Formats: sequence, C-alpha cells, structure tokens
Amino acid sequence: MHEWNAAIAHIEEHLTKEMSGAELASIALTSEYHFRRMFATLAGMPLSEYIRNRRLTAATADILAGKTVLDTAIAYGYGSADAFTRAFKAFHGITPTQARAPGATLKSQSQLKIHLKIEGSTNVPYRIVEKEAFYLVGYSTQVPIIHLGENHAIAAFERSLDRDNTEALAKLSNIEPFGTLSVTEYLADDTQAIYWHAVATTATPFEGTDTKHVPAGQWVVFTTEGKVPEAFQQLWATAASEWFPANPYEWAPGPQLLATELNDAGDRGTAELWIPITSK
Repeated sequence: MHEWNAAIAHIEEHLTKEMSGAELASIALTSEYHFRRMFATLAGMPLSEYIRNRRLTAATADILAGKTVLDTAIAYGYGSADAFTRAFKAFHGITPTQARAPGATLKSQSQLKIHLKIEGSTNVPYRIVEKEAFYLVGYSTQVPIIHLGENHAIAAFERSLDRDNTEALAKLSNIEPFGTLSVTEYLADDTQAIYWHAVATTATPFEGTDTKHVPAGQWVVFTTEGKVPEAFQQLWATAASEWFPANPYEWAPGPQLLATELNDAGDRGTAELWIPITSK
C-alpha cells in the first residue's frame, strides 16, 4: 500500500492546488476507476469528499489564526468568500465568523493512512467467472451512494415499483446471477450511482423497462450470509481491503450485481456480489 499512501500524501501536499483523480491514480500505479472505487470503499467516503473535507480542515486553521475569509477562500480554490462560507457551514454547521467565537465546536477530517493486513489469517472465498455478453433489463433510478446503513432512496424506489411488473420481470432471468438483482453503476462524481431493480438475461425485454448491454468480460464473485444490510455491504469492504490488494486484478468500469435471498423476517439472508474486473 506504499503507493496508495504516497497518493494520500500528495493530497496533503497540494491542498491549496488543483489535483485530479487521474493524477492520484498515477501515483498509486493503478487506473483512475479502480483508485476511486477502492478509495471510497476503504475510506467510507468518495475521494472528492475526502479532499474537500481535508481542505476545509486546513482552511479552518487559517481562519482561526486570523486570516480573512476572502484570502482563505482564494487560497483553497473557492471562487468567492460566499462560496467558501457555504462550504464551511455545510462542514462545520457554523460560519467562519462564528467559528472564531470562544468555545465554538468544529469538525476535523483526519488524514487517512491505508494499512494492509499481512497476517494471512483470513481466507476470502471467491470465484472468477468469464461471462459472455448479456443484458440488464429492469427499472433504474439515480441514488446517492451510502456505504453503511439503509439507503433510503433505494428503499423508496423499490416500494414505488409495481408488483405485477416486477414479477413479470423476474421471469426473464435466464443466466447467472439468477433471480432479481440489485445493481449499482457509479457515476463520475463519486457521490451518485444508477440503481437498478433488474435481471440478467438474453431474453427480449418487454415494453416499459430499461435495458443495458453488458459486454463479455471477467467477474469476481463473493458470497456471504448474515444480518441485513450489514453483511451485504461488507462484501464491498472485503473486496477492497482483502481481495484486490492480494490479487492481480483491478476494479473495472461497469455494473455491480448483487443477488440476495432473505429469510421470512427479512433481517438475515445470503448474498452473491459480482464485480467486473480486469487484469493488472
């Protein structure tokens, strides 16, 4: 993880300068897509949010030292004092002026440092699948990315779907992973994703559904069993913290497929996560 920590150090050294995901990925010796996916999963926040929080943390020290709001705003890349004040208030809950008051409560984004466990005591069950091209067919919407806990936007979307339509959709499933799938596709800003209630199929979709062609490629498949949603969300953490660092693959652009089966109470279940990969 030396290269990854070098990329994080680069962020610290350039908080008052522009930097790109591609620049940081180059330092980490990986693709930008892989870097962003791994970073967000390991850190529990998107790369863009981490950089913004670290800049605001550093800028707060300047504000408390007496630097003007305008000078601080310019130093950290904000176009105006108003823009900086909005970002500052969103982070701290108070304005820069209020932050100078005695006893003001402020937030701080700690600098991350990535560690790789090398004990080798954990075996991560997985399988590599060479999958032919297929179609995702179903219903989709844009949602915020939530790393822990319930995603209320997804829950509301699922409740909005017509039961007759989803039952008809399920019948189109004819290839792995079988059954109705929860599918996520990350968008470029790292904070939003396209969520699908869909099936993987070679069948002809029916009217009113969304369709996406997924090209042939390699996939890594992880399985788990446990409490919902924690056990299912842990699959992504396992992939990022244990599997990818130990194997010669990178996270590839494309949809991530989650097939689940719940118990009658709906609080426990089994899951299978399919992540598209490419060889390093």
